[in-house]
Amino acid sequence: MTKADIVNEISKSTGIEKVTVQRAIEAFMEAVKDSMVKEKNVYLRGFGSFVVKKRAKKTARNISKNTTIVIPEHFVPSFKPAKSFVNKIKNNVK
Repeated sequence: MTKADIVNEISKSTGIEKVTVQRAIEAFMEAVKDSMVKEKNVYLRGFGSFVVKKRAKKTARNISKNTTIVIPEHFVPSFKPAKSFVNKIKNNVK
């Protein structure tokens, strides 16, 4: 499902114009991104959490050049679904 599909679905089910729904979805995504850039997690009860995870510094190998490189400590975005969300998927997907 794409963002356009989500906009169409919400527009059909609520009767709100697609343009308005798209603006709301864009604003939601920007709010989540801005919050995560500030290292603040976003919690949506019954849906899940958008969290910032810290990756430790590590040594890796570049096998094509046969060299060792150091990957510095960094942060990555992550999504953790709520238990009710996971259970709904487990019980309905075949």
